Amino acid sequence: MSKHLRGVKPKISADQDPLTKTPRPPSYLSPYAVAEWRRVVPVLVIRRVICAADLAQVETFCTMVGLVRQIETERQLAGGVIDVKLFGVQNRAAQTARQIAATLGLDPVSRARIATGGDDAPDDDDPLAV
Repeated sequence: MSKHLRGVKPKISADQDPLTKTPRPPSYLSPYAVAEWRRVVPVLVIRRVICAADLAQVETFCTMVGLVRQIETERQLAGGVIDVKLFGVQNRAAQTARQIAATLGLDPVSRARIATGGDDAPDDDDPLAV
């Protein structure tokens, strides 16, 4: 079985043509999504891991996070009542946001892959290494 078929994620590294300045959030994003854009895009630009072609993925991530927050706000305003249909939408949006966050290096595991150089980096502290 190929290494790539076992769920091994590739190393995240600096892009060849990364963005050098934070773009403005798209006008159609909700206020919650704009807040997420302003929180994560500067970090991605500083890390040099996104280029212009990745912005659609970042927009989707921010939209999904904004949707999760909007539904939660509406639930709280309704006295904490859980609407089963909205809960399903919120759950799927959270799952999509989590998956995109992993590809962008926004979760702890993918950040560790960035910091350590990925799974292929040699372990200098391994006493059994030859």
